[in-house]
Amino acid sequence: MAEEVSTLLKATVLMRQPRRVREIVGALRRAGGDRLQVISDFDMTLSRFACNGQRCPSSHNILDNSKIISEECRKELSALLHHYYPIEIDPHRTIKEKLPHMVEWWTKAHNLLCQQRIHKSQIAQVVQESTAMLREGYKTFFNTLYQNHIPLFIFSAGIGDILEELIRQMDVLHSNIHIVSNYMDFNEEGFLQGFKGQLIHTYNKNSSVCENSNYFQQLQDKTNIILLGDSMGDLTMADGVPGIQNILKIGFLNDKVEERRERYMDAYDIVLEKDETLDVVNGLLQHILSQGDHVEMQGSRGAGL
Repeated sequence: MAEEVSTLLKATVLMRQPRRVREIVGALRRAGGDRLQVISDFDMTLSRFACNGQRCPSSHNILDNSKIISEECRKELSALLHHYYPIEIDPHRTIKEKLPHMVEWWTKAHNLLCQQRIHKSQIAQVVQESTAMLREGYKTFFNTLYQNHIPLFIFSAGIGDILEELIRQMDVLHSNIHIVSNYMDFNEEGFLQGFKGQLIHTYNKNSSVCENSNYFQQLQDKTNIILLGDSMGDLTMADGVPGIQNILKIGFLNDKVEERRERYMDAYDIVLEKDETLDVVNGLLQHILSQGDHVEMQGSRGAGL
């Protein structure tokens, strides 16, 4: 399979069980695009973690770093980050232990933002002036999914309005995309007054955020999934999907690589270490969608290995 999916030979690719990956990819390919859906995190998964050695902002950071936020608010948000981020990625705490801290962090941050008189009309400019970027190869990724009628479900603990605007400005906000995130709630004058629906943070990205279940019910024939994430919390994003037959989990290992590598390799089928591109994902999609005479042969060979 590596010969056919040449991007899997990249130095950034780690696999604990290459044979298992081969089997899953073979199954995805035999079923083709008609059975496939993609479920993805956004920040640091579809968007870049770094560029030329500089960290790229997440959808929250885009707002935090913008000139529509006061200096005092920026300091308070930064203090929250320094307090809670080490808890979020602490390998010695269980997810259950982290949960209340994440709720606390997101709630405090959102409350601070609501005090800033942020106007709806400022969002597009804030995104435009930021250094946020989608990963290299994003156009191929988004357009391939759209052209092949493959649904893309973006499940983000970030700010929905911001990430949606970034995708729009990159000219790839297609009709096959469904986003579940923390969307801003603006009052009649257009000022931010809160956030809609249930709070989504790093560790509740699963079927407990109820509105997803209706979406997945409509896609009952899409029983094959490619899941893309960059944290342990992203592994549950497909929990609401009924009747999953095959799922390929691809994890971007962006930060604190040495101490997190083993855990990522245990949890994800493919780990992409410090890879700022979507090359591997695009290579796999191309392989899955290229139907040819050798598909059956490849499938039986994959199953036998």
